[in-house]
Amino acid sequence: MKSVTRVSMLICIGALLLWIVPSLFFTTIELGTVGVRQSAVSGVSKDDLAPGWRLRVPGVHKVIVLPSTYMFLDYLSDEGGQQALQIRTKDNNIVDLDVTVPVRIRHGQAHALVEAGNHMPDVGGFRYQRLARETTVSVLREQLAELDSVGFYSTARRLEVSDATLKVLNAALANLHLEAESVLIRAVRFRTEYESQLQQIQLNEQNKLLDQARERVAAQQQELDSYEQGTRALVAAREQDWLKRQADLERAYQVGFLDIPEEDNTPGAARRALDALSDEDRAAIQQAISETIAADDPEKVTEAYLLGIKNIEAETREYGRRVQAEAEAIAARLEAEGEAKVAAVRGAFETRINALLSSPSGRAYVAWKSADNVTFDKELVFSSRDGIPSLLRLRDFALQFMGSR
Repeated sequence: MKSVTRVSMLICIGALLLWIVPSLFFTTIELGTVGVRQSAVSGVSKDDLAPGWRLRVPGVHKVIVLPSTYMFLDYLSDEGGQQALQIRTKDNNIVDLDVTVPVRIRHGQAHALVEAGNHMPDVGGFRYQRLARETTVSVLREQLAELDSVGFYSTARRLEVSDATLKVLNAALANLHLEAESVLIRAVRFRTEYESQLQQIQLNEQNKLLDQARERVAAQQQELDSYEQGTRALVAAREQDWLKRQADLERAYQVGFLDIPEEDNTPGAARRALDALSDEDRAAIQQAISETIAADDPEKVTEAYLLGIKNIEAETREYGRRVQAEAEAIAARLEAEGEAKVAAVRGAFETRINALLSSPSGRAYVAWKSADNVTFDKELVFSSRDGIPSLLRLRDFALQFMGSR
């Protein structure tokens, strides 16, 4: 039980020491600040303290904390009671400027600022802040006065003077161990009368720039128009050349590449001219055709290219008419021969039929066929001399039908 009590006491004492010792021997440097250790024995340390826990012996060390971020020195005309920076220009004109200057302690020189005693509290902050404002106002009024009224509304000139002023200001603030990041001229205001004149001057300058821009636009437009006209002319020339090439190709495909005599316009004239060509002339024409139709090999130029579509069509139509005429002549001859043979066969048939019908058996056949068409009255009249109806005399009746009597 005693051992447990002893362990508990040790734990409590250790926790108490871990809580008390850091608060007694360490101090915290927050973000956005820089610390300077001042010893009662050796004075101000030459090293600035970055954010974090830093050693501090009670009664020996004192840690001075200063802001390391930018402070903004504003010279503005607003409702907060601030006043704009008033400058007299080189041409003896009064101008009000809204200026902002970001200033901070130089990196690694906080200890030098403390050694100079400028870390002491002052009205509205630290002493170095008041000295920075006074120095900045002095430098700004001295350097910005180099500008004339025209220079204030010239952006290039204004930026040039701002950069020069920044260099002079940093040289002056170096003695205070401070540095400025930039000199920002946020607004420029002249007297009302001069402001009107200045606006008119600025308007004239802008109009001049506008006229120059219009001249450049007109020059570029003229170049564009010239280019468009040249393009249209080139397009027209290329189109005419292309149409000509199309017409040449169409003519070549339609009528061929052979020179046909004008007096020979009959179908087959092109083929006769082709057959009359020598091998050298034919090879030369094939070479010319391959160049015209952009063929890669003259050997691929067949006789169809030489003759042309129209000539081949004319030969085809002439061949069709000739073959059709021959076929029609053969058909007429064969038809006449066939009709003659049919007539001869028909005549022989009719002669044979007549011969057969003229014989006794033929006449009997005719009488038999005729008898089928005989119709007797329903009532027979016996008017013969011998008292026997003539119908009952069958032999005589048959001979009459056969034409024997």
